[in-house]
Amino acid sequence: MRNLLRTTMAGAVTVTAVLACGTAHATPPGPGVSGRILARTTIGDTDYILREITIPAGQATGWHYHDGPLHGLVKQGTLSHFDSTCESDGLYPQGSAIHEPAGPGNIHIGRNLGSTPVVLDVLYVLPHGSPFSQDAPNPGCDFE
Repeated sequence: MRNLLRTTMAGAVTVTAVLACGTAHATPPGPGVSGRILARTTIGDTDYILREITIPAGQATGWHYHDGPLHGLVKQGTLSHFDSTCESDGLYPQGSAIHEPAGPGNIHIGRNLGSTPVVLDVLYVLPHGSPFSQDAPNPGCDFE
């Protein structure tokens, strides 16, 4: 597993990465949005977790941020990414690298506006024990 993680992390870092409307409460991911852990290790106080994320057609991650940076690769579909100003901050087709910086100042949502599932390989670089993401309220966007 360590060799798989090392190889995958090197590839993810080389290409760089992801991820993630309503009222003023947390917005959960849409139906069918899922993730599965492919590899995980902890070095010092940092967790390195490789996950495969699937976002079905027409669904979204929900508004969120991360406690550490993410690096990802779009394996399938096209991810539409929006920031807390409700503006698109990226359109990522298959083969694209995605990077999401850490912290509550980087609230975002990932949406699948296409007709096929979006599949991402995402490397989370998190403080040990942190959740994959922190839910955030919709910043006032009228889509989704």
